[in-house]
Amino acid sequence: LRSYLRDESSRLRRLRRFYEKVQALHQDPKASVDNPLLAFSLIKRLHSDWHNVIYSDEAASNTQALHAGLREVEQELPGAEDLDGAARALMRLQDVYALSVKGLANGVFQRAGHPPLYSPGRRVSLSADDCFHVGKVAYDMGDHYHSIAWLEEAVSLFRLSYGSWNLEDRSSLEDALDHLAFSYFMAGNISHALNLSREFLHYNPSNHRVSRNVAKYKKLLEMGMGASGAGRGATVPSHHCPPSHTLLGHLSPQPAPEQLLHRVCSYETNGSPYLLLQPAKKEVVRIQPYVALYHDFISDAEAETIKELAGPWLQRSVVASGEEQQKAEYRISKSAWLKDTADPVVQALDRRIAAVTGLDLRPPYAEYLQVVNYGLGGHYEPHFDHATSMKSPLYRMKSGNRIATVMIYLSAVEAGGSTAFIHANFSVPVVKNAALFWWNLRRNGNGDGDTLHAGCPVLAGDKWVANKWIHEHGQEFRRPCSADPQD
Repeated sequence: LRSYLRDESSRLRRLRRFYEKVQALHQDPKASVDNPLLAFSLIKRLHSDWHNVIYSDEAASNTQALHAGLREVEQELPGAEDLDGAARALMRLQDVYALSVKGLANGVFQRAGHPPLYSPGRRVSLSADDCFHVGKVAYDMGDHYHSIAWLEEAVSLFRLSYGSWNLEDRSSLEDALDHLAFSYFMAGNISHALNLSREFLHYNPSNHRVSRNVAKYKKLLEMGMGASGAGRGATVPSHHCPPSHTLLGHLSPQPAPEQLLHRVCSYETNGSPYLLLQPAKKEVVRIQPYVALYHDFISDAEAETIKELAGPWLQRSVVASGEEQQKAEYRISKSAWLKDTADPVVQALDRRIAAVTGLDLRPPYAEYLQVVNYGLGGHYEPHFDHATSMKSPLYRMKSGNRIATVMIYLSAVEAGGSTAFIHANFSVPVVKNAALFWWNLRRNGNGDGDTLHAGCPVLAGDKWVANKWIHEHGQEFRRPCSADPQD
C-alpha cells in the first residue's frame, strides 16, 4: 500500500501539473486565439496531450503492482474462518466477562458498576461496519440475542455517519436495519421489527421484500402478536449462552476467608537430589482438590525455546469425541507436541517435573509435552483431563488414565486467561513461568469430580502453556492406594 500510494501520488502530481498548464491557457480565451503560439499550444493540449494523460498506462501499472503485491502474501493473510472466529471471540468475551457491547465498541473493557478489567495503552474503537460484521456472524448462526446487541450498535454508528462513505466498508445503514429488524422479529418483538423496517424504506423505498415484511408485521400486530415481545435488555436465552459461560461468570472473584487459610508457601525438595541446591517454590492453592502452584518453575529463556520449538508445528487443537478426535468450538487454541528428544530444554523440564511430583515420567508413563497457544478470545470450556469413558483414545496408550496434570505458564497475559475450577469455585490467574499441578484421580483410581476446570477466555494478550499429562501406570509405589477405599 505504501508503494502504491507513493507511485499514485507522483502520478497525480503530474496530472495536476498538466491541469494547471491547460487552465493557464484558458485564462484569456480571446488572447489564446489571437496569439498563434497560444492557439497552437491550446489545440495540441486538447487534441493529443489530454488523450495521452487520460489513457496513460501508468495508472493501470500501479494498480497491477498493488494486486501483484497482494497475491504474494495472500496465503499468509487471515481467511474467512479467522475473521468469523474473531467475531465469535468478541461475543465470548462479552458473555464470560459481562462486557457491554457499547463499551466494547468504544474500546472500553468494563462491566456495569465495576472498574475496567483491562485498560489498553491505546484505545481502539470499532466502526459501524465492524459491529455489523460481528452481528452478522451471530445472525448467520441464528443467535439473535447477540445479533441484536451488535446490530443495534452498528445502526447507531451508521446513523451518526449517514451520507459519508468509507472505501473499506462492505455494509450500510440499510443492511444493518434489514438484519436487525429480522433479528427482532425472530426474538418476538414484532413492533420494533416494524419500526426498523419502516426506517429502512425511508432510505430505500423501492425494496419490495421489505415492503412485504412491513405488511406482514402489521398483520401480525393486528392479530395481537408480538406487541410486547423480547426487546432491548432481553435476558439471555439458555440456548444462546452455553452453560459453561454462565458457570465461569458466577465464579467467586476472591476465595472465601476460610479457604485462604489453606494457602501455604514453602521451599520443597521432595526428597530429590535434583532440588537440593535449588528447591521448588511451592504454593498450595487448594487442599480439595489438591492444587499447587510452583513459582519460577521455568526460566524466560527456557519458555522462549519451547515456544520457538512448537511454533512451526502449531495446529488447531482437537478434543476427544468418543473414539475419535476432532475440532470443537468449546476449545479454541492451537497446539503442538514435543518429544523429550526435541531439545535438551525439554529433557531438563521432564526431569524437573519428575523431581517436584515424585512421579515416573519415563515412556510410556507420561505423554509428550503439549504446547498450546490461546490467541484472541482463546479458551477451553469446562472439561476433565482424565478420561471419563473406557472408549477414550487415552486408553489406547495402555498406560492407564491420566493421574496428574502439570500445566506450565510460558507467557503472561494482560487480562483473562485464568484456569477456573468450576465445582470447587476458584480460579488461578496466569503467572508467567509458574507450573500448576493437580491430581486428576483419587488414590482409589476414580476420577476426581472437583477437577472439572476451564481455560477462561484471553481478554488481552497471548497465552502460551505447556501441558504434561502423567498416567497412573508406573506410579503404583510412588502414589500408593490408601487404607480407605473411598479416598
